[in-house]
Amino acid sequence: MTGTAVVIDAPGVHRLVPHTPREPGPGEALIRVHAAGLCGSDREVYQGNRPEGYVRYPITPGHEWSGTVERTGPGVPGSLLHRRVTGEGFRNCQVCDRCHAGETTLCEAGYEETGFTRPGAMAPTLTLPARLLHPLPDDADLTAAALLEPAACVAAAVLRAEVRPGERVAVVGTGTLGMLAVQFLRAYSPADLLVVGVRRDREGLSHRFGATRFRTTEDELPGDADVVVEAAGSADAARTAAGLLRRGGRLVLTGIPAPGAEGLDPTDLVVRQLEVRTVFGAPPAAWAHAVRVFAAGLLDPLPLVTHQLPLDDFGHAVELVGSGDPKVGKVLLRP
Repeated sequence: MTGTAVVIDAPGVHRLVPHTPREPGPGEALIRVHAAGLCGSDREVYQGNRPEGYVRYPITPGHEWSGTVERTGPGVPGSLLHRRVTGEGFRNCQVCDRCHAGETTLCEAGYEETGFTRPGAMAPTLTLPARLLHPLPDDADLTAAALLEPAACVAAAVLRAEVRPGERVAVVGTGTLGMLAVQFLRAYSPADLLVVGVRRDREGLSHRFGATRFRTTEDELPGDADVVVEAAGSADAARTAAGLLRRGGRLVLTGIPAPGAEGLDPTDLVVRQLEVRTVFGAPPAAWAHAVRVFAAGLLDPLPLVTHQLPLDDFGHAVELVGSGDPKVGKVLLRP
């Protein structure tokens, strides 16, 4: 297989290089990449402001992807060959206490992730441990499936929230994560599903995905939610989300704001007895949940995709992701 791969040599410096597939070793699979998504984390890698220890240059980015198993190494079940798949990014040791507990994103061996410290999917092929793969239905839309990595992170947040049918829930953030969260939460049959964003341009899509109410941060906001999932990552998103909760409510934070963000008020947390939980990445259970919901037709990421570009337009794709243009949603690169 011929083609080129993206390599970021250092912050602000990238190039296209000839791609040579790495043959799968024992327990590994080689994937023919269908599409790779870009998110704010990829932009951080390119700009050089990803937290220390969470990127290793030079790197081929691409942690959100879908594709088809092309070849397998020794010890991999033959049933995986030619399957449509997506896959986990976190590389874990499988033997520490946290891995044994299923908390692979807390692996005590340290942080390793596809597209950040290991070669990612912005290339024609990707070779990785087959144990990280999640098979998809034979008729799965691989373009939509390229968004299953952010969907898995949202699934982790929703599972952490322990949502029960009939509860009042809210989502803060109207980007990819926020819109996926609306779809996951709708499946729990909430009594009310509020979406809070900074602009009204996502109001229609929010209602399409199941929201019952939409507010901007400039509106008067209610404080009656049982559960709030924060998926914005802006400087004041956590405080906005906490303000939406009733006393004793549950808050799950997923966004990573820049340094200097407004912190939660500890007095408010204690007096109102709020529960605060956090998510970084997605463990296997969250991936399995996301793939199951997607396969059941309860999750439709495709309307979030606004741009599909060839791989050699990586530089333009990064500019789009950081443009702030409301017409730019999820950007995918196609090898």
